[in-house]
Amino acid sequence: MSTTPCDLIIEARWLLPIAPRNEVLEHAAMAVRDGRILALGSPAELDARYRPASRVSLPQHVLLPGLVNAHGHAAMTLLRGYAEDAPLQEWLQDKIWPLEARLVDAAFVRTGTRLALAEMLRSGTTCFSDMYFFPEVVGEEARQAGMRCQLAFPVIRFANAWSTSAEDAVHRGLALHDAYRGNPLVRVAFGPHAAYSVTREDLEKILMYSEELDANVHIHLHENAAEVEEVRRQERTTWVRRLSEIGLVNPRLQAVHATQLDAEEIEILAAGGAHVVHCPHSNLKLVSGVCPTSALSHAGVNVALGTDGAASNNCLDLLQEARLASLLAKLDSGDARSLPEARALSMATLGGARALGREQEIGSLEPGKLADCIAVNLNHPRFQPVHDPMAQLVHTGAGSAVSHVWVGGRALVNDGHLTSIDEAAVLADVAAWNQRLRSSA
Repeated sequence: MSTTPCDLIIEARWLLPIAPRNEVLEHAAMAVRDGRILALGSPAELDARYRPASRVSLPQHVLLPGLVNAHGHAAMTLLRGYAEDAPLQEWLQDKIWPLEARLVDAAFVRTGTRLALAEMLRSGTTCFSDMYFFPEVVGEEARQAGMRCQLAFPVIRFANAWSTSAEDAVHRGLALHDAYRGNPLVRVAFGPHAAYSVTREDLEKILMYSEELDANVHIHLHENAAEVEEVRRQERTTWVRRLSEIGLVNPRLQAVHATQLDAEEIEILAAGGAHVVHCPHSNLKLVSGVCPTSALSHAGVNVALGTDGAASNNCLDLLQEARLASLLAKLDSGDARSLPEARALSMATLGGARALGREQEIGSLEPGKLADCIAVNLNHPRFQPVHDPMAQLVHTGAGSAVSHVWVGGRALVNDGHLTSIDEAAVLADVAAWNQRLRSSA
């Protein structure tokens, strides 16, 4: 019987496809050709069907889809640890925004993004959404590193490091969208910073362009109680209701944070098909609140996970977000069955892919999908014994044990080593920026 050539077969002790069934496959393998998944099965089954150009054997590992970090500000890795122990508005207005005004330029964004990409790859993220200044720099760095990303270009009504106004930001963002049209790695979305930092007219214009271009809209929404209380006091409504009036609560909307939602607002999001991006570490650190993930999921809202920026989280490890999301859901609902490990892993993979509109390509290990996957080595004391691989991934700091990362079948991390990023050069650049930060503070 003849066999079909393929590029790669990966064998693993455990394989988590996430979909169509979220289950653990033992002693399984995956065949890859031209950057896509050909088949899953036992090693013997795939060997009988395919003739690989190369083979990777992972006898102590879990193979699962690449993680999708659905919200962050990559370049803010350079501000990690700079502004600690402050609530959101004080953190932003008194510490972060003044420093950004003095320091942020294209070079800052390039170095901070390279550091973020290295950190995310090492902890298993293969696709991320970014909202920050100089998105063209972020896109170029992601493309060169081989990672997938969504560039949510920032739209703010006042002048900043990248744009002079909301109108200028939209103009620049449309040019960026044209530049990346059809790119397999990089997609462009509208990124209004928040409903309170743009005008209604800005949001209406964004809706028009979003519909015309079939582009996503990524926005900080109901991040903390003060934000919601202010709009209730001034306008007798809430931002979720305002976006619904405009027509922005639709399947292209990615609502980030969403810690303050009443039952009617949850139904509005569900009826509109909008997505929520939960950033648990950042929300706790800035005392913003807790996203009601159980209520959202019960209503049918897709919930993804994000790390937010390293300035408000200190870490870009999405498996840590999965753990905290699971624990918070249990505490918030009073039900230990809320958000089990399988669901948390789905949020970190397929949930993120759905939020970014890429669930047909990534987020699960299914034939025909892109071969974006990661391997985690469970041959460490803290993982043993392995009664449940999903529990080990979510609850035992597994991000630090990622050994291999592939994007489209290309190895970006090979046995713990970055292949597309010069880590030593990145760290040297970061050290230089650290000196500038200290001088500017």
